[in-house]
Amino acid sequence: MAHTAKILLLGSGELGREFVISAKRLGAYVVACDAYEAAPAMQLADAFEVFSMLDGEALRAVVRKHRPDFIVPEVEAIRTEVLAEVEAEGFTVVPSARATQMTMNRDAIRDLAAQQLGLTTSRYRYAESLEEVLAGAEHTGLPCVIKPVMSSSGKGQSTVRDADELETAWNYAVDNMRGDRKRVIVEQFVDFDYEITLLTVRHKNGVTFCPPIGHRQERGDYQESWQPTPMSEAAIASAQDMARKVVDDLGGYGLFGVEFFVKGDEVIFSELSPRPHDTGMVTLVSQNLSEFDLHARAILGLPIPEELRARPSASAVILADRASETVSYSGLADAMENGSDIRIFAKPVTRPYRRMGVALATAGDTDTARRKAAEAAAKVHIHYGD
Repeated sequence: MAHTAKILLLGSGELGREFVISAKRLGAYVVACDAYEAAPAMQLADAFEVFSMLDGEALRAVVRKHRPDFIVPEVEAIRTEVLAEVEAEGFTVVPSARATQMTMNRDAIRDLAAQQLGLTTSRYRYAESLEEVLAGAEHTGLPCVIKPVMSSSGKGQSTVRDADELETAWNYAVDNMRGDRKRVIVEQFVDFDYEITLLTVRHKNGVTFCPPIGHRQERGDYQESWQPTPMSEAAIASAQDMARKVVDDLGGYGLFGVEFFVKGDEVIFSELSPRPHDTGMVTLVSQNLSEFDLHARAILGLPIPEELRARPSASAVILADRASETVSYSGLADAMENGSDIRIFAKPVTRPYRRMGVALATAGDTDTARRKAAEAAAKVHIHYGD
């Protein structure tokens, strides 16, 4: 079969699903992998594999079976040392094995940003026991934020305002961490004006930035995002400078989701993902090239425009409220009446607060777009079969 490249996608959630669409539009052959069958990206890929990516032997076997041109991680919980091994054998890991190792663990990327690159971050400490959590909170002060060093979509994250809540937050982080590292980061709560994701594309001709994306979170997980978000020229320049430093240090080609807290003109580095970001789903309607298109182009060595613009747009998540093995939807026509668009992720099962879809809207300004997206999301009804 003729194709432009063979891609092994490690993780097949909703972000992987959109990436498969973008990659296949460019002629790629995609093998989608995840720990369960019928994951969203598998439904659209050319082939799929079901295994735990924390199983190093299984991961190594799949790489050697398919011999892909590009290995593209979409989740945090991966045996990154195996990626380093196969990269040494000549396989290309996106953006690089070192980048996946550094960013799959919050402690590694935080140390890189704060200690090696000198980026502005909040105060922080690591903890591997309740006693160390208590000591960490003494260092950062209260309120503080506690989260696993390895997790996704905000799982296991708590904001602690009273010392009596520290044990509960520690237990919640441990119960929701990914992988096998029983370690959390305790960090100072930043009294920010707003937080942003700066989608940063590192490609063969340099680094290109998308307009900043504002977002709102609950339970550590994004609920809505909007683009562009107003920032002073000084704040934008600071964010772009820090993002460029960290992605250039990590190396490789692809799209990075770099998160910052913003207080006036001060910008504080928070986190980084070496792949499309959930808050960036707004780019499906805000930009001519979505974050998934940009990721695919950068990986395949295709041109990235020098300037990326965004029309005022917003996204709002559609959440499940219970666990079910059977799911269906209604209300899509009502949701689209105001001009909004709906994307259903086609996840085979639900659980409380699981993202099952997203509403997308454009308008003359982001406030109107946010209202339209929220109204549309509220009109989509999830039906549970058990």
